[in-house]
Amino acid sequence: MLKSLWIKFFFLLVAVSAIALSSAFLLRELMIKDFRGYLEGEIEDRAEWITASLESTYEKYSAWPNPEIIENTIWALMLGFDMKLYDAGGGFIIDTESAVNILSPLVRKRIVAISDLRSKKSEGNFQPYTLFLGGKEIGRVELKFLRSRKELVFKRRSGKLLFLSMIALGGVAMLLSIIFAKKLTYPIKGLTDAAAAIGEGDMRKRVPGGGEDELGRLSGAFNKMAHSLEIQESLRRKLTSNIAHELRTPLSAVRGELEGMMDGLIPADKDHLQSLYAEIGRLRKIIEGLEDLSQAEASSLSLNRQTFDLCPFLANITERFRPMFQESGLGLERGCEDGLLINADPDRLSQIIINLLGNALKASDKGGTVRLLAGSAGADIRIEIIDEGCGIKKEDLPFIFERFYKASSGGLGLGLTIAKELAEAHGGRITAESEHGKGSVFTIFLPGSRIQNS
Repeated sequence: MLKSLWIKFFFLLVAVSAIALSSAFLLRELMIKDFRGYLEGEIEDRAEWITASLESTYEKYSAWPNPEIIENTIWALMLGFDMKLYDAGGGFIIDTESAVNILSPLVRKRIVAISDLRSKKSEGNFQPYTLFLGGKEIGRVELKFLRSRKELVFKRRSGKLLFLSMIALGGVAMLLSIIFAKKLTYPIKGLTDAAAAIGEGDMRKRVPGGGEDELGRLSGAFNKMAHSLEIQESLRRKLTSNIAHELRTPLSAVRGELEGMMDGLIPADKDHLQSLYAEIGRLRKIIEGLEDLSQAEASSLSLNRQTFDLCPFLANITERFRPMFQESGLGLERGCEDGLLINADPDRLSQIIINLLGNALKASDKGGTVRLLAGSAGADIRIEIIDEGCGIKKEDLPFIFERFYKASSGGLGLGLTIAKELAEAHGGRITAESEHGKGSVFTIFLPGSRIQNS
């Protein structure tokens, strides 16, 4: 259970919420501490006012006159202090309770009403302050600060409000944590389930949803990968079927003729041996096609690059193929921009062009023309093979460079794949444009080439 990613997200979000809420309590304690420090300073100031007033009264009368002392005691009460006054010998003079009782009933009632706003159970003891006049001790006053009931109510209510707020906000935070944890982990769970399904062979599995965030882009990339794997799996199955079909025909022919020879039904003469040789040649061609694909895929590690003039190179290929095109009743034209230098492996580049010319020859009808053109395309070299043949269907065009994909009968569907691999091994690319029934244009772009100055 704890290994679940959404549980981990949930605990993470709860922990963050708990830290945020607990910081409010810490902030409250720090504020109250600072406020208490401020009040302590205020208390000390007020205590100084009271002692100064008492010393001033004694200085004025050279004694502790009863009416003035009562007034000082009541004033101390108004400042928030419970007071006890003693003379220099330690004799009791007056305290707050005695001073209040001496007052008239009306005044006493008002003073008591005001003093009730302060707590009689304030923490702390009486603090003694020695009274001096001219360096001589004249008495001692003991003061105890009576904290305001408002302050106590504020502390109690603020603590209660903060506690209730923490419970309410904590509940909301937990609810949101559950929602967001599930929302965050839902796409990941979908990816996990889809990956497991694909691992079990279900190539049609896709991740639902999407979006512009990282998980959305990951889901989109996963779906593209799954689509590519589905295509590759389909092509692999076609490969198995194609290879089995292509191998079965010559093998069946060879076996049939050999059995006939063994049974004496077919003579082992030159003609029949020639037939066996032709069927073995078909088998060899299939195997060589697979080898060519393997070599093309690894060709980027074994290119023998050379810098050469492209026009004579293409002219040589054109002249070699012209008789073959003429036999099929087709024309072969060449056009090349003068002064084109290219850095490439001549054998591999020749393999690409011959492959494309062979496809154009097969696709074209008698009387048509195939053109081989070369020119510059910015910093690249562009080589085009244009035919007027049967073209490629729109639904087949996106897949013609895939391994073992065949848009028409015959062959293993490796020729264009090999051409693509070799072009990319040179750091270039190959594209195809076609309209069914009107012909095709295959274009090779090879980078890193330059135009020779004339």
